Formats: sequence, structure tokens, C-alpha cells
Amino acid sequence: MPATFYAFLTARAAVSLVTAMLSIAIGWHLYQNSGDPFDLALVGLMQILPIFLFFFVTGWATDSLPRKALLIICTISEMLILGGITLAMLADELNLTIIFSLLFAHGGVKAFYTPAQQAIIPNIVPEDMLSRAIALNSTIGKVFGTAGPLLAGILITLIDVYTYLVAAGLMAIGTIAYLFLPKLTRLKPTGRSLEMVLGGVAYVRSNSIVLGAIALDLFIVLMGSVVALLPVYAADILNVGPESLGVLRGMPALGGVVVGLGLAALPPMRRSGLCLFASLVVFACSILVFSLSTIYWLSLVALFVYGAADMVSVNIRMTLIQLATPDHLRGRVSAVNAIFISSSNEMGDVRAGSAAAILGPVTTVFIGGLAALGVAVGGWYLFPKLRHLDRLADLCPPEDAKVAKAR
Repeated sequence: MPATFYAFLTARAAVSLVTAMLSIAIGWHLYQNSGDPFDLALVGLMQILPIFLFFFVTGWATDSLPRKALLIICTISEMLILGGITLAMLADELNLTIIFSLLFAHGGVKAFYTPAQQAIIPNIVPEDMLSRAIALNSTIGKVFGTAGPLLAGILITLIDVYTYLVAAGLMAIGTIAYLFLPKLTRLKPTGRSLEMVLGGVAYVRSNSIVLGAIALDLFIVLMGSVVALLPVYAADILNVGPESLGVLRGMPALGGVVVGLGLAALPPMRRSGLCLFASLVVFACSILVFSLSTIYWLSLVALFVYGAADMVSVNIRMTLIQLATPDHLRGRVSAVNAIFISSSNEMGDVRAGSAAAILGPVTTVFIGGLAALGVAVGGWYLFPKLRHLDRLADLCPPEDAKVAKAR
């Protein structure tokens, strides 16, 4: 793996840590200030809304501007936003308008950062290492995304609102790490017509393999997400306390990390389409086992398998999307993918919570597992090119293959 890729991973770790820290810290401080749970809903809304509002601009920017420079601008902007949150928290009276404006700005930066961060990976690693690079990228995101809440809790206890300054310092480390990325060939700017701006949408619609990968991610997570109901299972089904809930919450991430490290060490996968659908079936079955389990250790195993299967699926789908998309479209396609990922995660939690209120948690999760299994089986028949896929490298567009070979 090129040395510069480890600089990229360093920045990825810093950004993942800060994002997870901010979510916990800002929620804690706002709830302590107002005691209103609706403020917590607004925290999520302010961060997710810009992804939907600006996706056509963010994708276009990633395909028109230097991706390295865009990442650096994003991390510097995040440093300024975190500094602004610190000052707002130190004021005599907390101004919620300022806080939510800064969170909206944070969501806006994230909307630009996500497609740029995804699209740049094929530019900095050889094509034959892309699958391993994406596995490492996903693994680092899970590890530091899981560590973020723990670190935030410790820092809030020790230094309270100055936690945001520590986060700004971590973001500075990310900025420095991005400076070590190689100087990339300048992209030819895309046009500014509506057709050019929405080129990612058009490409996804026209490419059944990319469409299948993105659609499967949307629907299987939408139907099968169980994370939102873990507190209910811990208290009412498994009869365990908050410390055991923390272990339950960490098991999907642990499964993902273990499998991610394994994928990073293995050669490029063969029969990728079959492996993808097999991982989706295992993912759905783990949900069914978890839904019916009343034994704590069995629930832990089910959640571990849940995270492990998801990592296999994510690795194949993300590698597939990057390889099947021409470099000049990767930013716009990544922006479309970011919307699907955000929609599936947020809407999956809404579906689980609202259905559980009517049907109960066990029935909700069991039906979700059946629906996820249905998505896997339906996808097998709807996307034959995807299920027959062998080597992911075969998807590389001709012009990008020449560039990769030259590198």
C-alpha cells in the first residue's frame, strides 16, 4: 500500500473520531441546557439536511475541483466551526440559533467531504489494491467512530465544553495528514448545465450494477436496522443494564473491524456477486436470530455476525461503485450514494422505532429480518449482472484502467 495512503487513513481516523465526539458532546450539552428531547432531534436534522439540499453541488464540486484541496478546505472549515461552538458554549447564555446554525454548517461541510473522501481513494492507490484500501478505510471509520463517544464522555467529564477545542485539534491533525497526499492530476472541470450537475443520477440509472449496489444498500438497511431498538432489547427482552447495552452496541462494530482487517489482508475477491448476496442473506439471518433471542451471549453473537456480514457487503459495494464509475463522475455518483446511505440509516431508525411502538420490538425486528431476506432474494433476480460478477477489477472503465496501469 502506498505510504501516502496511510496519511489518508490518519486523516480518516481523525475526522471519524471528531464526528462521533461531536454527536455525543453536542447532544449532552444541549439536553443539559434545555431538557428538551426535541433539541436532540434538531441536532440530527441540522447535520443530515445539507446532504439532501446540496448533493448536486457537492458531487459537481468533487468532479470539478482538486479533491485534495477540497478535503483540506473541509477540515479547516470544521476547525473553525468547532471553535465557534466552543465560543457559543462559553457564553453566559446559550444561543440555540447560533448552535444550530453551526451544526447546519457542519452538515454542509460533511456534504462536501463525504463524496470527496470516497472519490479520492482510487486516485491514491493502485487499482489492484482498491478493495483492500476500501476495507481499511471502512475499518478505520468503524474503530474511531466507536471510540469517539467513549472519548467524548471522558473529555466532557474532565474539561466540559473545551471538548470541542480538543476536537478542533484532532481536525488539525487531519488537515496536516491530507497535506501529505500526492499531487493529483487536475480534473477537467465539468460543465455547469443541469445535465452535467445531475450526471451522477443519470449514470446510476443507466448502470444496472451500480444501481443494484446502491439500491440493495438502501433497502436492506432500511428494512433490517436494529440499532435503534437495542435499548429496548437490553431492558425488556434481555434484562441487562446499561453497561451490557454498551457491549451490545459495540458488537456490530467489532464484527465489522475483525472482518475488515481480514479483507484488507486478503487478495482481490473472486465471485464477488455471489459473495455479496451471500453476505446479505447472512445479514438478514443474523437479524432473525437476534429478534428471537432471549439469551444475552446469543444476542452478542448475532450482532457480531450482523456487523461482520455488513462489512463484507459494504466492502464489495463500495469497491464496485468506485471501480465501475469513471473518474470524472466519481464525485457525483458518490454524492448520490451518500444520500442513499443517509436515507437508509435515518429512515431505518424511524421505521424501527415507529413500528415497535405499534407491533412491539420482537415482532418489528423479526419482520425486518424477513424483509431484509426478501430484499436479498429480490435483488438476486432483479440484478443478474450483479450476481454473475466475478472480479471487481473487471468493472474498471477502459480509460481509468489505463491510468491505473500507468500508476
